[in-house]
Amino acid sequence: FPHQIGLVSSTTISSPRPLTAPPALSQDYSKCKEIMIERGEIFLAKVSLSRNKIAKLCHPFVRDGARILTHAYSRVVLRVLEAAVEAKKRFSVYVTESQPDGAGQKMAKALRKLNIPVTVILDAAVGYIMEKVDLVLVGAEGVVESGGIINKIGTNQIAVCAKAQNKPFYVVAESFKFVRLFPLNQQDVPDRFKYKADTLKTSQNLTEEHPWIDYTSPSLITLLFTDLGVLTPSAVSDELIKLYL
Repeated sequence: FPHQIGLVSSTTISSPRPLTAPPALSQDYSKCKEIMIERGEIFLAKVSLSRNKIAKLCHPFVRDGARILTHAYSRVVLRVLEAAVEAKKRFSVYVTESQPDGAGQKMAKALRKLNIPVTVILDAAVGYIMEKVDLVLVGAEGVVESGGIINKIGTNQIAVCAKAQNKPFYVVAESFKFVRLFPLNQQDVPDRFKYKADTLKTSQNLTEEHPWIDYTSPSLITLLFTDLGVLTPSAVSDELIKLYL
């Protein structure tokens, strides 16, 4: 995957000061390594707790008998649906193929392991299938200052279709994915997030390349479920200010 928006955000939030080792530590590589591993383990534990909290917050919104549309592969979405299964809820999921890498197939495989009824659909079939679903549930690579999201290419068109057919569009994301960007449209998203590194190095004309992510505006999002709570898009900027202070 070309972009690491969540990684950029998480390292900024968890490490407000530059990660430069003091002189004593720089001479002791093993000690530095030990500290970094410890920090990594703490971070992973926090991520796991965050996903569990998000799953709990989503519980009332995943109703028995629901038909859910999701996009690409998201560990947070997977945890939310796993928690719904643990609560003995019955529901079915439509998942997009999510080209160009077919991430939807990976998601479908994971859902089937949980014995969740899954139908994989073409990316182009989103408008067709929307009338059958009760809600859309997607993850996010990044949550921007406006309350919009940056996510796998195709997310925006799903949100547009959901809005047109009055279906709720829910986003689940850990707070470490909150990022200090304020795009107003697709062109405002930095190229380093849109394309693979080798594409940026070798391509003579990026307009001929396929971006891997797109921007979904806050006007298309119903609610965001985060480890900070259930947020409206307009509340995201306040939470970002708190995180980066």
